[in-house]
Amino acid sequence: MKNKKIIVIFAILLIVVIVGGYFGIKYAKDKTEEKNQAINDEYTPEEEITEEQARQTIISLYFPSKETKELMPEARLIDIKELINNPYEKIMQLLIEGPKSDKEEKIVPDGTKVLKTFMENDCLTLDLSAEFLNYDKTNEKSKDTLINCIVNSMTELTEVNQIKILINGNQSDEFKEVYKRVK
Repeated sequence: MKNKKIIVIFAILLIVVIVGGYFGIKYAKDKTEEKNQAINDEYTPEEEITEEQARQTIISLYFPSKETKELMPEARLIDIKELINNPYEKIMQLLIEGPKSDKEEKIVPDGTKVLKTFMENDCLTLDLSAEFLNYDKTNEKSKDTLINCIVNSMTELTEVNQIKILINGNQSDEFKEVYKRVK
């Protein structure tokens, strides 16, 4: 009689383990399928991307930091249509306007105008108005900072490796070199 009791208890435990195992495995399998379904579901953005947003690109403009005076890149989101015809003139216009951030300072003198831009091999020539010569001459690093802002911003474009600056169509004694990006 004692053996029958042990066999019955063992049989009941075996049934409980088998049924519990079945439901445990089924639960785990369902959870895995839910995760896989969530991963496979296509992502739907909350709003559609507009044609204008699809045309935008990021460019880097360089301005001196107000605190350290070191050049800092400032990313700008700009419509590609504005860059297609003359990217050099557009980038120079943005440099003339100055930074959007309060942490950087404007370096290109007020009133400077872009008269003409053109490429020869890998050298970009910028023909600027005479106001460009009104940079801060009291600070000996001002000219170098001004040049490096322009050179670093323009050489973000892959085809530009050097910059030449003309003033009113002529070579200036102050900017007679061909400038390259300093790493």
